[in-house]
Amino acid sequence: MSITSVSVAEQIREKYFSHFGKSENSPAPRIFRSPGRINLIGEHTDYNNGFVLPAGVDKAVYFVITPRSDNQVMLHAADFNDTYTFTLDDLSKPKKSWPLYQLGVIDQLQKIGKSIGGFQATFGGDVPAGAGMSSSAALECCLFFALNEMFSLGLTKWDIVKMGQKVENEFIGLQSGIMDQFASTFGKNESVMKMDCRSLEFEYYPFPMDEYLLVLCDTSVKHSLASSEYNTRRQECEKGIAILQKYDSTIQSLRDVSPETVETHKDEMGDVVYRRCSYITHEIQRVTDACAMLVAGDLESFGKKMYETHQGLQHDYEVSCPELDYLVDQTIDDENVLGARMMGGGFGGCTINLIKKDSVDAFEDKMKQGYKSAFGIDLPCYRVKITNGTEELSL
Repeated sequence: MSITSVSVAEQIREKYFSHFGKSENSPAPRIFRSPGRINLIGEHTDYNNGFVLPAGVDKAVYFVITPRSDNQVMLHAADFNDTYTFTLDDLSKPKKSWPLYQLGVIDQLQKIGKSIGGFQATFGGDVPAGAGMSSSAALECCLFFALNEMFSLGLTKWDIVKMGQKVENEFIGLQSGIMDQFASTFGKNESVMKMDCRSLEFEYYPFPMDEYLLVLCDTSVKHSLASSEYNTRRQECEKGIAILQKYDSTIQSLRDVSPETVETHKDEMGDVVYRRCSYITHEIQRVTDACAMLVAGDLESFGKKMYETHQGLQHDYEVSCPELDYLVDQTIDDENVLGARMMGGGFGGCTINLIKKDSVDAFEDKMKQGYKSAFGIDLPCYRVKITNGTEELSL
């Protein structure tokens, strides 16, 4: 557990006591943590049944929580200094948006017949909002895990992952994949996870960070294209699959297709669909290649794969934007940067950069000055370490 995570957890605990008070008669509150996530390689491959390579990081959501003797739930949002109270038999959606995810968690538990009592909780953390680190998945997994432990519900980690996705799909109305909840729940210190999005099998690969650090550079922009273009990309991939299925009925997704097969049918697909399918099939292969490089301890070659991913996302999948491209371009001739690429759905969010530890200060200064000069926007930078997944803390 890092010093940072302890201090944030302690801050949330103090806010719990200042809000709910201390009582000698009530049990001591328990503290749970669930990390935000990054994805090293494997972008837009999840809905094509491919591979992803995520990890949990040392920026996390924390719940300080105690059971109650009634059926009331009292939520205190430390970051907003706001509260919301409801009863377990009334999960109607409120006007304010922040309690929706907690209500969605309880809704899922009730749907599978799991009985819980009332509780009171203060929650908060240091996962930057809007940076593509999946703070919502961290929140869901943290609360599921806490309630599972507190009320002995018997849920497995995979139950928590799948139910977290259902909160997003069914209660919030976002058709997200399963990677975010998976990475938050199953994270392991100094390890990345190669996950097969078709079978849900996964394995850990070492990602030692003695000499290197991961830095996220946050564009602080989110272009309006993001949601509509996401759906368009899925449709374009499906068009490619439909064409390929005419020649091989066993093809179910682009996971079943090699880059060479896509190349063979380039003319029939047309330029746009061809480039979408070409990127996805190459990216699926890139995850496997990158894992072999980690086993060999070859982070320099791994970094080159990150650049290849960005080039594909920029030119073939076309989900980047000028701000992201600028940030990646600034690193290409920097000998202290092993790799950089846009991370996440695209059209904004962060770049992820693999950097030699002793050059991080100079790197951040250069990037902040250049970005401010080019776009007139301050550039937040977040240094992250790869850490364990959802867990209970003892302070």
